[in-house]
Amino acid sequence: MSLVLALVAASACTSTGSTDVDVAPVAPLPDKYAAIVVDAKDGRMLYGANANELRYPASLTKMMTLYLLFEAMEQGRVSGSDLIPISRNAATRPPSKIGLKAGQSIPVDTAIRVLVVKSANDVATAVGEFLGGGSEDRFAEMMTAKARELGMSRTTFRNASGLPDPGQVTTATDMARLSIALRRNFPQYYGYFGQREVTVAGRVIKGHNKAMDMIPGADGLKTGYTRASGFNLATSVRQGGHSVVGVVMGENSADIRNARMAQLMSTYMKQAK
Repeated sequence: MSLVLALVAASACTSTGSTDVDVAPVAPLPDKYAAIVVDAKDGRMLYGANANELRYPASLTKMMTLYLLFEAMEQGRVSGSDLIPISRNAATRPPSKIGLKAGQSIPVDTAIRVLVVKSANDVATAVGEFLGGGSEDRFAEMMTAKARELGMSRTTFRNASGLPDPGQVTTATDMARLSIALRRNFPQYYGYFGQREVTVAGRVIKGHNKAMDMIPGADGLKTGYTRASGFNLATSVRQGGHSVVGVVMGENSADIRNARMAQLMSTYMKQAK
């Protein structure tokens, strides 16, 4: 069974998924909570809670922005040394950002690192315009089309960054699909997601994905937050021959989100093939 079909079949069984672990001891579950743990080898859902309920992706959006950038690089349409121009629109995006000015540019390789480590909205918008022929709206259409191609049936993108938009929605299941697709389809680029810092114009910028330090075998992916979404996290873990991806959405703080993910991974890693 394909990954997409396996996830659909598993997620259709129940809205809450496995109940083998009590996740409440980390903290009470907020109303916006949704989560999934998936065996990355065969697509089995090992744990799910509200996994198909619509949520706001926040900066998990940037995983799709990067997916399309990696695809363009793999196809030879873009190289790591190409310069991405910063438009006035990109420069005026609200934080998190690195503060590039209109008329400046950033190399593709640096842009990737900045998106992973800093989750910079100005750079995400610039990437969207760069790949979308000057239009972030067009790029959002490309993102949604790619989501459908990957089996992300409940995801719609409106921008490249994850900045608030009521029409930009996803599910924990769909974000797990995207996480696994990034690992599977771009092994040559996936290592970017393990970056802990990036240097821009001589300034060292540290990442804030603390889950990477808390979970043995964690090798990357992405954090996200807006007021509407709560604290989101997608995490990939390889440990003792097992390989899983987890998504936690809607938590009340980054610390709780990270602790929740660590608990889920500790519990369900041993159930993976």
